[in-house]
Amino acid sequence: MNTKKREIGAFEKYLTLWVALCIAAGIAIGHFAGDSISFLSSMEIYHVNIPVAILIWLMIYPMMLQIDFMSLKHVGKRPKGLILTLVVNWLIKPFTMAFFAWIFFSKIYQAWISPEEAGEYIAGAILLGAAPCTAMVFVWSYLTNGDPNYTLVQVSINDLIILVAFVPIVGLLLGITDVQIPYDTLVASVVVFVVVPLLAGYLTNRILIKKHGATWFKTAFLPKLKPVSILALLTTLVLLFAFQGTTIIDKPLIILLVAIPLVIQTYFIFFIAWFGGRFLKLPHAICAPAAMIGASNFFELAVAVAIALFGLQSPAAMVTVVGVLVEVPVMLSLVALANRWRYA
Repeated sequence: MNTKKREIGAFEKYLTLWVALCIAAGIAIGHFAGDSISFLSSMEIYHVNIPVAILIWLMIYPMMLQIDFMSLKHVGKRPKGLILTLVVNWLIKPFTMAFFAWIFFSKIYQAWISPEEAGEYIAGAILLGAAPCTAMVFVWSYLTNGDPNYTLVQVSINDLIILVAFVPIVGLLLGITDVQIPYDTLVASVVVFVVVPLLAGYLTNRILIKKHGATWFKTAFLPKLKPVSILALLTTLVLLFAFQGTTIIDKPLIILLVAIPLVIQTYFIFFIAWFGGRFLKLPHAICAPAAMIGASNFFELAVAVAIALFGLQSPAAMVTVVGVLVEVPVMLSLVALANRWRYA
């Protein structure tokens, strides 16, 4: 087995720094610009902010390009790893996220957060918990010497399940927390931010590979889109925190308060998936990526739906954005842990 230490790219390695700088820039813009940027937040169609929608599309589309539908024919091989991922992602993770959010935002934080705000903070956490897996999983899999082909199958299956499972799970959990559910907006968000870019990504994938070949597509085309996705993410953060600037300045501890249950949930899910994989006697190359997929979040989708459902300046949107902030350093720590626990 190849045990050569692998390293993350410089930009990805310091993504948390870039996110923090964008957050600071956004807060500063929101504080000093004030009402002069309100016209951006008012540019909406069916409760979806147009500038942010465009940016989120630019984040999600490159990820959808990487889904290989042909890889789905290999699902039947070594099914235990896939079953573990699906059970953790869809039968455990959304519900534990809702539980941790309820405990912290409704009980532990009740001295700092009103019941009305707590409901929206919980809703944002639920949106994160119900949107598992992100393209960054391929980075985490690489860093833990995961099986790249099996990781691709796991990611592809999870992204497809989002199409049918995300809406009912979110609807169920938001109903439990007594948040009013605008199902039309929720379904529209999934269509706009998952179905449409998925179809566009699939068609682009097939057309370009047929015309230029798979090697050109992977080595020339996809790398050019990578900066687009990252820049769209960072620009989105600037806008979100510009709209949230006043709230954050008034409540400077809110980011820390939000981060605590998200970090606890991430480690909790990782340990469930990791030890579940060891119990099933999965090889390290499958167990490690399975644990990473469960621990990570499709935060682009969560941010998009939170904005569509609750608005740019909502506590729900704040939770999903903080999820972006904490994900990279937490996942890097889990990569180090998985490598320390490496086995055959």
